Amino acid sequence: MSSDEQKTNQQWGGRFNEPTDAFVARFTASIDFDKRLYDQDIRGSQAHARMLNKIGVLTDEELTAITEGLDQIKSEIERGEIEWSVELEDIHMNIEARLTDRIGITGKKLHTGRSRNDQIATDIRLYLRDEIDFLLTEVTRLQEGLLEVAEREAGTIMPGFTHLQTAQPVTFGHHLMAWFEMLSRDYGRLHDCRARLNQSPLGAAALAGTTYPIDRFYSAELLDFDGPTANSLDSVSDRDFAIEFCAAASLVMTHLSRMSEELVLWTSAQFNFIELPDRFCTGSSIMPQKKNPDVPELVRGKSGRVNGHLISLLTLMKSQPLAYNKDNQEDKEPLFDTVDTLKGCLRAYADMVPAIRAKADSMRDAARRGFSTATDLADYLVRKGMPFRDAHEVVGKAVAFGIENGLDLSEMSLDQLSQFSDTICDDVFDVLTLEGSVNARNHTGGTAPAQVKLAVTAARATLAARR
Repeated sequence: MSSDEQKTNQQWGGRFNEPTDAFVARFTASIDFDKRLYDQDIRGSQAHARMLNKIGVLTDEELTAITEGLDQIKSEIERGEIEWSVELEDIHMNIEARLTDRIGITGKKLHTGRSRNDQIATDIRLYLRDEIDFLLTEVTRLQEGLLEVAEREAGTIMPGFTHLQTAQPVTFGHHLMAWFEMLSRDYGRLHDCRARLNQSPLGAAALAGTTYPIDRFYSAELLDFDGPTANSLDSVSDRDFAIEFCAAASLVMTHLSRMSEELVLWTSAQFNFIELPDRFCTGSSIMPQKKNPDVPELVRGKSGRVNGHLISLLTLMKSQPLAYNKDNQEDKEPLFDTVDTLKGCLRAYADMVPAIRAKADSMRDAARRGFSTATDLADYLVRKGMPFRDAHEVVGKAVAFGIENGLDLSEMSLDQLSQFSDTICDDVFDVLTLEGSVNARNHTGGTAPAQVKLAVTAARATLAARR
């Protein structure tokens, strides 16, 4: 290929006297990864063309040729018939060149009143909006699975932990509803992020707007944006909406990682609290007894990957002067991988969670160990008139006695308990049972089975309101 021929392939090449070095062309090209934006790029171009027709820049015939030509190109892409060109750098140039090949000089009119700077900013917002909509449905699907298990296990008693030490009895359903609440906040953050990014940069052009009498409100309306962005410099140069999404995604992954850690612990022989379905686990090549919780482990590991992408984007943006800089080509790969990773993790969890089987007997046995009703005994003494600090000391001595004699509080006789305080009577056993402990916490947010069922009902109403 001659220099002149290569220059004609670059639609900005008029100012240059020599072609771009072949390595530099490959190094600076983004088509290998931004080609996934083809749908958004075509939608944005069709809206821009309709706006240009509205203000008289394009005739009706030219508009028809452009919109139909772009529809045909989209079909070719989806059939795998497009050969992407590194020389044309990116998705915008590839599609525009293909359009010009198809419909002639009219295709060159499409870029009137815009730049690749506002074009890519628009494409990424459209892409991220589409992906957030899907992610919100997956968060909801996971929450629906949690509600299913939480309702089924509303009365299944397990130990609650602080510092991973047995603290107080809770129910498995109550524990799962804690996960539900985490995801509710995640849903809200993603939803808020979507609202903030839903402004159209189209028409900001390279950095200062355009001399053409464009109608940015019209093109924003065509693309279902809430309106146009307010400042052309900011429109093309900031990627805070992508950073905000990655921050929200990092929190989702942090919550999924915490869930994963508990699932990994609970499936171990040492805990033996739950059984995961075989289809979400793998075996060992050498140890035939093994059933490894690979899905939770991998999700736990992928949280670091998403956190890394957030740091990458923050670092990418932190020193950029206004307006657009080539640095921003580096925004797409971490963003795309964050989206793909989060989609995969949410899908895996939404599929897996409803099939979790609780091992109620093991959970109950664990709750009986570790003096989990010690606080209930202290509360019992307080209700009998003893100051809490004194009650705390009495119960501490009873626990020490239990450790020495291998007895849980509920296994001690009345004579054994009353040696620590004559306030203790035979009604103490009403509060030392696991059922008595969880049922006593019968208030909003408490672990009583009745409260868990009320929480599930309220949560279902919340999910129904999203539809």
